[in-house]
Amino acid sequence: MNVSLRPGFAHSACPHDCPSTCALDVELMPDGRVGRLRGSPDNSYTAGVICAKVGRYAERLYHPERLMKPLLNVGAKGEGKFREISWEEALDRVADAFLAAEREFGAESVWPYKYAGTMGLVQRDSLERLRHVKKYSRSHDTICVTPAWTGWIAGTGRLAGPDPREMAQSDCIVIWGTNAVTTQVNVMTHAIRARKSRGAKIVAVDVYETETVRQADLGLVLRPGSDAALACAVMHIAFRDGYADRAYMEKYADAPAELEAHLKSRTPEWAAAITGLSVAEIEAFGKLVGTTPRTFFRLGYGFTRSRNGVVSMHAAQSIATVLGLWQREGAGAFHNNGAIFRLDKTMVEGEDVEDHSVRHLDHSRVGPVLVGEADALKGGPPVKAMIIQNCNPMTVTPEQEKVRRGFLRDDLFVCVHEQFMTDTAKVADIVLPATMFLEHDDIYKAGGQQSILFGPKLVEPPEGPRENVYVINELAKRLGAEHPGFEMTAREHVDWMLRHSGLGTLADLEQKRFFDMQPDFETAHYVKGFAYPDGKFRFKPDWANVKSSNIGPMGPWREMPSLPDYWPVVEEADETHPFRLVTAPARNFLNTSFGETPTSSVREGRPTLKVRPDDAARLGITQGDAVVIGNHRGRVELHAELFDGLQSGVVVAEGIWANRAHGGGVGINTLTGSDEIAPFGGAAFHDTKVWLRKL
Repeated sequence: MNVSLRPGFAHSACPHDCPSTCALDVELMPDGRVGRLRGSPDNSYTAGVICAKVGRYAERLYHPERLMKPLLNVGAKGEGKFREISWEEALDRVADAFLAAEREFGAESVWPYKYAGTMGLVQRDSLERLRHVKKYSRSHDTICVTPAWTGWIAGTGRLAGPDPREMAQSDCIVIWGTNAVTTQVNVMTHAIRARKSRGAKIVAVDVYETETVRQADLGLVLRPGSDAALACAVMHIAFRDGYADRAYMEKYADAPAELEAHLKSRTPEWAAAITGLSVAEIEAFGKLVGTTPRTFFRLGYGFTRSRNGVVSMHAAQSIATVLGLWQREGAGAFHNNGAIFRLDKTMVEGEDVEDHSVRHLDHSRVGPVLVGEADALKGGPPVKAMIIQNCNPMTVTPEQEKVRRGFLRDDLFVCVHEQFMTDTAKVADIVLPATMFLEHDDIYKAGGQQSILFGPKLVEPPEGPRENVYVINELAKRLGAEHPGFEMTAREHVDWMLRHSGLGTLADLEQKRFFDMQPDFETAHYVKGFAYPDGKFRFKPDWANVKSSNIGPMGPWREMPSLPDYWPVVEEADETHPFRLVTAPARNFLNTSFGETPTSSVREGRPTLKVRPDDAARLGITQGDAVVIGNHRGRVELHAELFDGLQSGVVVAEGIWANRAHGGGVGINTLTGSDEIAPFGGAAFHDTKVWLRKL
């Protein structure tokens, strides 16, 4: 039920790439400007709390360096010389370049490229409509969620789980592979509520001592990529000490006896050697979750961004089945609620005209694609023209040396629709200024909770910036692309989506602010069985046929373990590269968003590398020293930060900083690999071997 809106406030939803998708109250000042943003108390998941960076969103909205006019590159690629042009000329030039590429190389030579700069389903995904109508190259979006979602679905058969608000009813909350204090503040809201009201214990599992680990009752800092070993040891303890719910598994799991036999050798001693944890830590964790019937596993994305990340997610999730946790309120495991929303996106994405014979290009492998590697091009023509929305691939994608080389090709035309002059905008031929979320209409679904939310246009944009839908519809006219969706406004798209999804109308959503889509307890907890034909959780998934977004098996999928296990396929340190690098999120950034806002950049300071003092001492490195890290992919300069909360041989660079923030203008993802994660792809951002030297 809605609470009366405070005077001077309007409603919206956070558009950024975070599972929380917070409901917002937006302060509207008498002069028409936006003031402070606050978490809405009306939404029971947001519960009045949002992260500080979104709270000060006005810094982004009124930033003096915000892009305001269309720009034409008048220098060499990447030189940064632009002149202002009109919107008409800019759109004409983009359309002409696309048509020229089509004539010479075919429609697949055009690759629209987007991701999650906004999570709005209309402004983000309308580019798919243009792609499908024109038969441009499709995109296999692997850069973020594919390993995590595949690992989850492998067990349950469905991307859904218990209501995350149930954490407040838990006696133990395990926050695994996500720094919730930094990236999902609402997880901490509900976990701390359980601690205060029920005396619940909070466990945090991560690869360095994050703020979440510091706030936990039990913090487990393990080696990157070793999560499945810990999970297997916990299940070993459960079978060994009588915590395993054999009756539950007999009814709800596919191979409990085979799993038990397999895990006999996966002892705490075995896991300690792999994870770097002590046997005592593993035993304590196993006993805590084994003797606490209301244990809730909140599984994040971070620990899946490794070459064995899919296996790690499945192993961690399997603990809840071995212990029979799913059958109780405040217990079980949760990752994402993507399967519950049932929104019809046919009109916004043009799904009715999608041609499945058109090639898919791997979103994470933009570097290999643009430098023309044959396997990355899938047998098709080179990419000759791109439009990029909601994404900054020149900073965020792996193997940046290839990415840079590809974007600097003189025969590649690039249009970037952006809010700031990002690293990607700097290499564009045409730059178009974009609106921000309070300046256009959109609809959002909250994967980390259960809400569908509406974000209305609350203020007029400055003269110049235009919304994504405008750009796409105008390009469609110039390109001869016909589809009813090109004639619709964002509001009309939202209304169509809701009506055709059986969810009422936009007017209904505006009145209610959000729809709570949480299924009933029996559905959410799989009481009537998991989402496989036999109703059984899969300890032994058929990896090649998991119902996750894919374009066929890739990577070393045939080598994946058949049962939960540690899979030693990570990029191990060696004599030449004795350190393993993790590129974790910074508290005041969100991917590359907020990197340009004054408060965020001041609070983060500069790009740093967390190094254990003993590791640093061996290399003659002291606090604040300029250092360089590298591997066969390149080298990156930053500054040393001595930090005790790491395993030996692990270094952490929090970001993502713009390339120009680093010495030499070379960003951290120069070092990360773009090889495919089995079984369906992904980027191994936290799985990189490097050498380290004082600069």
